[in-house]
Amino acid sequence: MRSTYMAKPNEVERKWYIIDAEGKTLGRLATEAASLIRGKHKPQFTPHVDTGDFVVIINAEKIVLTGKKMTDKNYYSHSLYSGGLKVTPAQDMIKKFPERVLEQAIHGMLPKNRLGNAMKLKLKVYAGSEHPHAAQKPEVYELRG
Repeated sequence: MRSTYMAKPNEVERKWYIIDAEGKTLGRLATEAASLIRGKHKPQFTPHVDTGDFVVIINAEKIVLTGKKMTDKNYYSHSLYSGGLKVTPAQDMIKKFPERVLEQAIHGMLPKNRLGNAMKLKLKVYAGSEHPHAAQKPEVYELRG
């Protein structure tokens, strides 16, 4: 009888990928990045082990939202005080904090537990084209489709 292969955390080999967000659709880029961070593209993917890779996203300020999402989509935050709800339209969010738009989209696609919290640390998002991860020699990743 054969046993199913389960990856062990110390056996996982991690790569660095760089994705250029210029002209890319938010949701399509987020699903690909979440899949890379989770490790679902690897044959040794194990759901309860962090088998994913590091993802660096540049040009977050040039991301594209389809349809009327730029004006209709809102981001909500609450200060936990009564009446402390803040609503920010997507167009304002992209102007002020372009990194947060991508981070929130990708974090929402990762597991909601300790494993997901560890995976979130492997995402690096930058508004411009400069990033401090040249020493890791990231590979350019082209989105499918």
